Amino acid sequence: MSSSSESSKAKKRRREAEIEDDGGGNTENFSLEDCLTFNDTLAALHMMRAQFPTIDKVSIQPFILQSQLYSSLKDRTEVDRELECLKREKVVRVFKLNTGQDDHAIMFLDDYLKQIDRLISRFEEGMKRGKEIFLWFKTHVIDCKLEPSIGHQELCTLLSLGGKIKDEDISLLMNAGLLNRQLIDPNVYWFAIPSIGSVLKGISQE
Repeated sequence: MSSSSESSKAKKRRREAEIEDDGGGNTENFSLEDCLTFNDTLAALHMMRAQFPTIDKVSIQPFILQSQLYSSLKDRTEVDRELECLKREKVVRVFKLNTGQDDHAIMFLDDYLKQIDRLISRFEEGMKRGKEIFLWFKTHVIDCKLEPSIGHQELCTLLSLGGKIKDEDISLLMNAGLLNRQLIDPNVYWFAIPSIGSVLKGISQE
């Protein structure tokens, strides 16, 4: 093991000790620099992103299953803490999967924004309203709502920062695969990754 690697690990242990002394591991004490410097989870995510399979006839940005991340790193508590830090610093987004299993998909925020931009590009010149809704969703909702779900009223309030919202605008976002209505509470939506269903099916059949 190189001395530089030992130094990095020593710095990480010292930083973790400082945070424990400062209140029991509160992720809010991590800065963006800490996230990027001391984060084994981030390194694992980059590696898994590079290994994301190519699925025929499906256009989707790479994502990582949280269960895969847990399998690759030993300490789940550390993974959860570092992942929360990456979410707060808007490096990644976490999505609840509608598979019947308690699993989540993790996507780098830049990749998710590219996914939305791809949807926007499909609207033709005469479909200005559709483009606007997607842009409002990207700018006003995704930028400030970091959790995996959002209530109907909060969604409408954030979207209305761009302009007046209609019921069909929410339907547009759902039909595009950006939102899924929760089964337990129909007034709450899960944020979603468009086309992820077919990709999950393809991965499971490999």
